[in-house]
Amino acid sequence: MSRRTLIIASSLLFVASPLAFAQTVQTDPQAYCAYLTEQAKAQSDLLRTPKGVAILTQPETGLPTQVAAGASLSLSDFKKSGLTLDAARKNCDLYQATVDVQQVLQYALPSIEKDALRHRLELIAQASTSLDALIDKTANMVEAQNMTRPMLMEMQMNKIKLEADRADTQSRISAIYVPTLNPQSLKAQAAQKQARDVIEQQALAKVTKQSNWDVQLAVGAHQQVSPLANGVGPYGEVTASYSFASRAIDRHLDRAVDDYASWKNVQTGDTASSMEVLRTQVAENITAQDARLKSLQVESQQVERNLQTVGDADTTAALDFRNQLAATKLLLDIEIGDASFRIERLKNFLSSNY
Repeated sequence: MSRRTLIIASSLLFVASPLAFAQTVQTDPQAYCAYLTEQAKAQSDLLRTPKGVAILTQPETGLPTQVAAGASLSLSDFKKSGLTLDAARKNCDLYQATVDVQQVLQYALPSIEKDALRHRLELIAQASTSLDALIDKTANMVEAQNMTRPMLMEMQMNKIKLEADRADTQSRISAIYVPTLNPQSLKAQAAQKQARDVIEQQALAKVTKQSNWDVQLAVGAHQQVSPLANGVGPYGEVTASYSFASRAIDRHLDRAVDDYASWKNVQTGDTASSMEVLRTQVAENITAQDARLKSLQVESQQVERNLQTVGDADTTAALDFRNQLAATKLLLDIEIGDASFRIERLKNFLSSNY
């Protein structure tokens, strides 16, 4: 494989977008960067190390056959060795930023859901304590024959429903995985990722621009072999090259960097469009929770009015109805508290990330 082919292959390695890596199972970015750095160091060593050469030549002018051996060094390749390492570092930075922002985009809603479920457990615990007190009070009234056992049984059924809700909530919490997310706002992370996209492309462009010129140095010794001569003579060679299209090439590469940045802003599935999708999802979720909360508040107000109606009643039927209303109020309070918490978290997410 020629040196030029190796350089092109190296450039293609760096051009490969880290999005492809981030879309697979997430690994520690440090592990990816360690791998990429070793690849870059290998390429850098190849570019900056002088190359040994051996030549057997038969000049067409009829001169004797000669053999030459020595070493050559390309100044352009030497400069590329440092630029290659820099491009690898820029790629690592971009990978880290990409992983961070994609994790927020992927896990923002699950994180809010998990927080809401944990809050729901707290609401259930409070309601369970209040319901236990109501059951104890009802049990005492049954013993005093002021209430019937079916009334107590209905209260205990509400307790069973509450425990089933607790178990279901705990199960849902355990089923949601949320990694540790970058605490920066999504807007700031997206801007940082977009900036590093451009910086990485600029680093790659520098590697390509370096091919516009070269100075090659070669030193060694030559020996006449046919007929064999006794003396070994030194030789040295300096070759300079320059591409007359270098200005046009540089201009196209600079434009390519700008066009790449523009493309990333509108690319389907990239950060900018994904952020808008998430914003829409959060807004729709807020609308749904608002409707749920309003409906629950209407039901709660109706229960409150009924409780006030039977507040002073002391008949068995009235006491039974009041207990049913109190239990229903406890269950409604869980749902109202859950909806209110979700709305607050969703609105806070929008205000702090957009």
